[in-house]
Amino acid sequence: METLIDQFGEPTLLLVIGLVTGLVFGANAYNSRFCLRAATAEVASGVAGPRFAIWLIVFLSALFAVQTSIWVGLLDVTEARQLASVGSLSGALIGGLLFGVGMILARGCASRLLVLSASGNLRAIVTGLVLTLTAQAALRGVLSPARETLFGLWTMPGGSQRELSTVLSMPRGVVVIVAIAGLFAALIFAKRQNLRNREIISAFLVGSAIWMGWFFTYLLAQSSFEVVTMQSVTFTGPSTDTLMSLINTVSPVQNFGTGLVPGVFLGALAVAVLKGEARIQRFEPNTPMERYLLGGVFMGFGAMLAGGCAVGAGVTGGAILSVTAWLAVFSMWVGATVTKVALGSRA
Repeated sequence: METLIDQFGEPTLLLVIGLVTGLVFGANAYNSRFCLRAATAEVASGVAGPRFAIWLIVFLSALFAVQTSIWVGLLDVTEARQLASVGSLSGALIGGLLFGVGMILARGCASRLLVLSASGNLRAIVTGLVLTLTAQAALRGVLSPARETLFGLWTMPGGSQRELSTVLSMPRGVVVIVAIAGLFAALIFAKRQNLRNREIISAFLVGSAIWMGWFFTYLLAQSSFEVVTMQSVTFTGPSTDTLMSLINTVSPVQNFGTGLVPGVFLGALAVAVLKGEARIQRFEPNTPMERYLLGGVFMGFGAMLAGGCAVGAGVTGGAILSVTAWLAVFSMWVGATVTKVALGSRA
């Protein structure tokens, strides 16, 4: 790693790590149709079906890979933002609920919108842009005072007490055993749902992409004399950074996020073309634009308040056992389920 740093520099290596991680995530998220919104819609309809099985495999494979790496000493996530910095329980709760409502309205979470955009879905492109602009407004713009106020209602200090295993007094080895047992159960459930092997393998690889991000940015951080932030797959922050970089600078900033977003897009595009599914899809009478736009606003603000999107908080943060991430994804499930039930067949 030191040789690569000397030859290419940290920014370029972060860009490449993000790009490769994004390619793996995008191709396999498209192939498996991984989507939290689809999983919650199934459960809200009273049927735990194939989309729920895919989500379980992704989440549990990421949890198993990351926690096993920590257990055997290959990875240390104590400096990760989701654990080291001050967390907001109110942000996770309120932001998660808003995000859950938004992804039902928009018929897809942040990652799913990016993946669908690659196949020519104009609804996803427009909604994703609204989500990204709202997130930027919540981070540094007109919505930032509201976000900061809600964030500060109920906070918890960073450190070990922000890690779920510490809160539950659960040894790392026990966490790994629980993850293995859960993953095995998820595989049995997936086979009962008649999922094809390629979909199951793709779900594994989506979870593996979460591990890739954590592991390789950790290796870079350990080998570099510069301060390198270890991170993994998330979409709201990187999407805003990528968009602002393209708008405000001649040479886009090189970092993990600006590699991740194009990587996901290109990976999904490649699979969509190979499967013959790439085609333009527009707004239609049964897909009203105002509903998608409102969903994008809810998701953009909710993700920034919750500390991540359905993947960033729900899987990436969940895999390192961040208390606020687990609360956020639980709130997303609640918000999505209630909204789906309320809208019924219109959702």
